[in-house]
Amino acid sequence: MLQAAASLDTDVLVVGGGPAGLAAAIAARRKGLRVRVVDAARPPIDKACGEGLMPDALQALADLGVRIPEGAGSVFRGIRFIGDDVTVEADFPSRHALAVRRTVLHQILVDAAAEAGVELCWETPAGDLGHASARWIIGADGYSSRVRTWAGLERWRRRKERYGFRAHYRIEPWSEYVEVYWHADFQIYVAPVATDEVLVALLCRDPHLRIDEALESFPQLQERLGDAPRSTTERGGISATRKLWVVTQGSVALIGDASGSVDAITGEGLGLAFRQALALADALAEGNLDLYEAAHQKLTRRPRFFAELLLLLDGRPELQDRALRYLGRHPQVFRFLLAWHVGEIRNPIRSFN
Repeated sequence: MLQAAASLDTDVLVVGGGPAGLAAAIAARRKGLRVRVVDAARPPIDKACGEGLMPDALQALADLGVRIPEGAGSVFRGIRFIGDDVTVEADFPSRHALAVRRTVLHQILVDAAAEAGVELCWETPAGDLGHASARWIIGADGYSSRVRTWAGLERWRRRKERYGFRAHYRIEPWSEYVEVYWHADFQIYVAPVATDEVLVALLCRDPHLRIDEALESFPQLQERLGDAPRSTTERGGISATRKLWVVTQGSVALIGDASGSVDAITGEGLGLAFRQALALADALAEGNLDLYEAAHQKLTRRPRFFAELLLLLDGRPELQDRALRYLGRHPQVFRFLLAWHVGEIRNPIRSFN
């Protein structure tokens, strides 16, 4: 049983002070609600993640009233897929994306929450939630959410898991694109996160595979990195596609990874959480979590579709090769898919025709 925390009288109690929880707190405060965030850690909180904010994620942050200061990250203009002997790239249609170190983004959200008037309780256990005196309890406590278990929401409709590992290298970025290197059994992502630093991330099904070993399959990338020193240690975590039957129960709602997730191959984890936060705040203001339940299902459809589409290529080398070669011959298809992926195409059938 969790140890009880004192004085939890508030409109909204957010359990978990990561990006999803802070976004939910900021959005709820903008609706005039009293909000308290509790987290056992102290910021900035790091995590193994891709650290990319797609254009729609940046728009969601703007809708939350959160601004990324100039120079806090590195702009990237599109996505580049790299296979054995084929390369295809596409720019975002009208807006840029941004790669930001997780610790930097977290501190920005912490500051924005404090400025909005959110009560932040760090190094504070959530307490025995059965005694929490809040109108609403928001579970933003991640992949292994204790709120989800406590609320009886641990009922999975779909669950597929892979593993993600990431490290940073002290080297000047060589591309304005996020590069995705496709191997038969895994993918390596490279993203510029600063003027002198790049992120290298590995997504795979093998929990024992690590970045150095995976890089041996891509000599060109290995040569580019050369003897560049790592600026962070390698961190790992679960990259999952998971869907719950429901994400609300009574006065409890789940958000972010606590509410399910899409594989990190989409780069949509943070953006999805920010859009959920906006929808949740609307539902809280109306006093009706059914509105959030419906919005949550709608918001996850597009990211889930693209996760399933991309994962069709994982572990299928022949299909992967054919798909990359097709996109190489028809770059307009890749541009269309990327525009749809970041939400700039609402009706794909009409737009494609």
